[in-house]
Amino acid sequence: MKTLLKSAALASTLALASVALPGVASAQSGTVVPGIGVADLEGIVFSSAANQTAREQRQTTYKAQIDQANSRRAAIQAQLQPLIQKYQTDSRAANPNEASLQQQAQQIQQIQQQGQQELQQILAPVSLSEAYVNEQIEDKLNDAVKAAMTKKKVTILLNPQAIQAITDGAYSLNQDILAELNTAIPTAQIVPPEGWEPRQVREARARQQQAGQAPAPAAGNTAAPAGR
Repeated sequence: MKTLLKSAALASTLALASVALPGVASAQSGTVVPGIGVADLEGIVFSSAANQTAREQRQTTYKAQIDQANSRRAAIQAQLQPLIQKYQTDSRAANPNEASLQQQAQQIQQIQQQGQQELQQILAPVSLSEAYVNEQIEDKLNDAVKAAMTKKKVTILLNPQAIQAITDGAYSLNQDILAELNTAIPTAQIVPPEGWEPRQVREARARQQQAGQAPAPAAGNTAAPAGR
């Protein structure tokens, strides 16, 4: 799997936009070289039926955390708004007080950083759920890619980021891989087992233990990107 897709931690940036998955065009302009395919694996995982269903289910399962985060986010914005307005007003003065502006900026930045950390803590169960679902899907991705490549007689699969230009969807394997993936894993479990940790955390812990170092912090103590 490492050769096909970087671990998505999944994700996550938190908000993610839907990724378009163009199908293979029926009519092409120019010569199509056989045996070559192009696929956006991260976009396929995001657009998979299992992930989309999990996103909907998560709104109910983790409603308490999501509502709490939304409420706290609104409170932070309300706290920041007058501070930002004062900073903007003071900065437009004929002779602005640079020391005061710097102090105000530091205060604003501190509130923003503390707020972000607080939101990440509130949404930690949501982020862990996203990582758990993504890992389940990624575990099926390798076989889905192989199956689609075999059916389409593709021997070389390229990442769209490695291509400067391409004609229409002549080489796109997105829909073929997506169909295989949806068959392999139509749904996923959204609640991780007790004590579960994302693959990258497990792997880092294993490397550290092999090197005789202290173990990596548990997933619950690791700030993860806010949910989508």
